[in-house]
This record gives sequence, structure tokens and C-alpha cells, in this order.
Amino acid sequence: MSKLSIFLPNLNGGGAERVMVTLVNGFAHRGYCVDLVLASKEGPYLQEVDPLVRVVDLRAGRVIKALWPLVRYLRSERPVAMLSAINHANVVAVLARYLARVNTRVVISEHSTISIEAQRARVWNARSVYVLVPWVYRRADGIVAVSRDSAHDLERFASLPAGSVQTIYNPFDLTRIRQLAAEPVPHPWLQPEQRRPVILAIGRLTEPKDYPTLLRAFALVRTHLNGRLLILGEGELREELAALAQSLGLGDDDFQMPGFVANPFAYLARAAVFVLSSRWEGLPGALIEAMACGTPVVSTDCPSGPREILQEGRWGRLVAVGDVEALAQAIVSVLQTPREQLPDVRQRAADFAQDRAIDAYLATLGLPGWGQA
Repeated sequence: MSKLSIFLPNLNGGGAERVMVTLVNGFAHRGYCVDLVLASKEGPYLQEVDPLVRVVDLRAGRVIKALWPLVRYLRSERPVAMLSAINHANVVAVLARYLARVNTRVVISEHSTISIEAQRARVWNARSVYVLVPWVYRRADGIVAVSRDSAHDLERFASLPAGSVQTIYNPFDLTRIRQLAAEPVPHPWLQPEQRRPVILAIGRLTEPKDYPTLLRAFALVRTHLNGRLLILGEGELREELAALAQSLGLGDDDFQMPGFVANPFAYLARAAVFVLSSRWEGLPGALIEAMACGTPVVSTDCPSGPREILQEGRWGRLVAVGDVEALAQAIVSVLQTPREQLPDVRQRAADFAQDRAIDAYLATLGLPGWGQA
């Protein structure tokens, strides 16, 4: 029986974690014996892991402390292949295989634009990971990035040969998204009787998402129409964003941050427009999820992913990063355009169906499309 392992820090509420849960569930349903190996067994996405998947808790807390527990796991379980995600976990995965002296094929995946992440690393342990990347990544058996631009960026950053990083778009369970989108939504702003359009953003409250630009753009939008703004997600910038909203004159009936939401698709299906205001991404999953729900989208033209997803603006409006006025104008334009005159974004979302990604990852892992678990 072939065992396949996936190594992650935890299952806290980020895009990469959601992607990996989709993958592990997909691998299990393809007949593989799958271990989801976590440095720390925590995070809201734990409840989404299929019962067919065994969750292994290394009880390490921080990822760097998971190195020797992962070595012991590899020596004991000897999976035929292991996939990891997020750069510090990738470094640990490659080093653990080396120290364990096992034949496990290790494939690492990068879910952001690494050169920008490295520039903004502030603490020494984060900076040290990026120093190790060029040496460690080339010792992996396969390297995956989630967009073409992020793949090229990784090759330049890590001095890897051109074409050595494979692009695999993130998987999306479109059937499940449609089912969850039809569920009731608890927020009062999204009930059928409400007439004020709701602008929705989803993602961690962190620097890359650039929510200050979105808040300033929303303040301009309100001079044209009486909309509302919801940002779903948690993060260290919550207090800063709340203070900015107050300074812009946005009250509780205009702007709210409900926190992490287990089913964002019910929100997306009822929003008037989804907005991605990011300064950088890898492949923004929330943008694709919004399109899968049929929600019109506006996005910054940030590295990496939005331009690829929207095919140069065919499926939604692209604006310059950090341009408050352009973002506000694009939002107003979408809200003032009848829905039937906007592109049916569900057609483009179909290109990101999970089976394509599962096939591609299994091939990169050196495994057939179906296992014999």
C-alpha cells in the first residue's frame, strides 16, 4: 500500500492551507493512503479534513522544531512521496528527508511571490529561511509554484535553472463550493430584504492584502453610492484597520470585520462584488472562489496571479497596486453595471477544477492518477 504524506505547519486559516486540505482529500479519494503531517495540530481547517486522511501531530509548535520529529516520522512510516507547502516548511521537509536517509520523493510548493516575501522578512529566523532557500530547494525532487509569474520569480530568487519550477494552478472543489454557497448566511447585511450592495474582501489582515487601500477606496465609493464593506479574516492588523476606518468616518453600519468565517462561499454568493486589493500574492484563491460563486470581481494587478486568472482583464477589472482612486472607480463601475452585462465568471472558474491539479501533483510526485489504498 503506497503511503503519501503532506507536511504543513498547521491548518490555520490561510489560502495555502485551504489548498492543501483540498489536495489531501482529493488524494485520499483517488485511493491513496494519505497522512497529513502537521508541526502542530491546530487551525479551523482541521474540520474540513476528510476522515479517510490520517492526521499526524508532531507536537512541535514552531516548524523549525518539527525537523527531528519529521525525521523520525519518515524513518518509521517511509512514505513513497511527501508534498510540503510554505517556504519554512519546505526547507524542513527537504532537510528531514536528507537526515532520515530514506528514499521518499519530496516535492515542495511555493504559494506566494518569494522575492517580495523575502524583502519584507523582519525577524532573523524568517530571514535565515530565505538564505537557505537557494541551497535547499535545488535538493528537492520537484518544485511547484501556483502561477507562471511566481514560478519565474522563484527561479530567479533561488538561482534555479529556467523551467525547473513547474506551474500547477491551485485546486478548487467547485461542486462543494456551489453547495456551500447555497447555505444560509448569518450576516444581516446579506439578507434578501437588504438593498445596500455589499463589497466583500477575504483574507488575513496582514500587509500583503493592503486593506488600507481598500478602506480608502471604499470611502470614495460611498460618495457615489450607499454600499457596505465586509472583510472576512483575522490577523495582526485588525486594530490598525479599525482605527483607519474610524478616521475615514466609516461606522459600524458601513464597515465590519466579522473575523474568520468557516463558510465564506455563502457570503460570496450574496455579495455585489468581490475585491482583491493585494500588493502581492501567489495565486489568490479567494479571487477564484468568488468567480466560482458567480460574483463579479475587481483586483489589483499585483504579482502574482490576478492577471493570469482574469486573462488580462477579460473576466474582471484590473487596477494598479495601491491606486485608491482607480480601485474606487472600478468598484463603482461594477456596481453600476447590470449583472447580466458582466462576464459570467463561473466559466473561467471551471478551468481551476480540482481534478486537473490533483492529476498534475500526483504526476510530479511520481505517482499514478489512482492509488490502491
